[in-house]
Amino acid sequence: MENAWITARIARKAVEAEDIVTLDLVHAEGQALPRFEAGSHIDLELPGGRVRQYSLCNAPRETHRYQLGVLLDPASRGGSRSVHQDLAEGATVRISAPRNHFPLVPARHSILLAGGIGVTPLLSMAESLSQAGADFELHCCSRSVARTAFLPRLRGSAFADRVQLHFDDGDAVQKLDAPAVLDRPAPGTHLYVCGPKGFMDFVLGTARALGWAEANLHCEHFAGAAQDRQDDGSFEVRIASTGRVIRVAKDESVVAALAAQGVDIPISCEQGVCGTCITRVLEGEPEHRDLYFSDAEKAKNDQFTPCCSRARSAFLVLDL
Repeated sequence: MENAWITARIARKAVEAEDIVTLDLVHAEGQALPRFEAGSHIDLELPGGRVRQYSLCNAPRETHRYQLGVLLDPASRGGSRSVHQDLAEGATVRISAPRNHFPLVPARHSILLAGGIGVTPLLSMAESLSQAGADFELHCCSRSVARTAFLPRLRGSAFADRVQLHFDDGDAVQKLDAPAVLDRPAPGTHLYVCGPKGFMDFVLGTARALGWAEANLHCEHFAGAAQDRQDDGSFEVRIASTGRVIRVAKDESVVAALAAQGVDIPISCEQGVCGTCITRVLEGEPEHRDLYFSDAEKAKNDQFTPCCSRARSAFLVLDL
């Protein structure tokens, strides 16, 4: 099902930190934007038709704007570069309504751990938790002061006393001591982490080693993990509604193979992160390569992300 696009105007575009810009988006017709919950993201359509997902970092109580923070990724596939170079203040863009795959859950205490631009969804969470009078702490890790997004906002916020800043180029005493921060794996404490994959792997690995329950660990990925494709083989997919069989070559995605035969599946991130292309699997065993499903959901093998996932079996029957 395709997005119901909203036409928005870029009310403000500003340099937030080194290689980071913020966009304030308002409804093009002056209306209130759909409400959202902390941890939500939107799809942003870029010039040329690319669609990318960006977390909302403003307070969820705000409906007059959506705020995004976008890092210029040196390995950009065109998304972040387009935001930085092609989008201008005053221009109109199309956005989706907010979706949330990274929600807050009720907790006695929440620990928010951000790596670089991963602060964006956690900043919205901090705003929400502060507004609710909840107990939490926010740790922001970045390379340097110059590369820290939202620094004035963090220091001037109502929850500034809950924020700890950790700079790679700073004194050792202020650097993140993950074992010390996470040495409280209590049932009522939940951990939220967002940032580069290496950062998240380190934080979550530390938490698991300290005995944290998996249900209390929450993370959001910005990009899919690199895959070793040298052993990929071809396989077939069958369209359940027609019985049509389509071969997927070893060097193409299921989405691409289907599109070449006139069968279109909505896609967005193309990395198994956003969940836009999720398709039900009626028969066969998928080879899951996404970062969207939990291990328990993957074990069911009843749905997959055809933008990046493949097949372990010789064929898959898809509910299309």
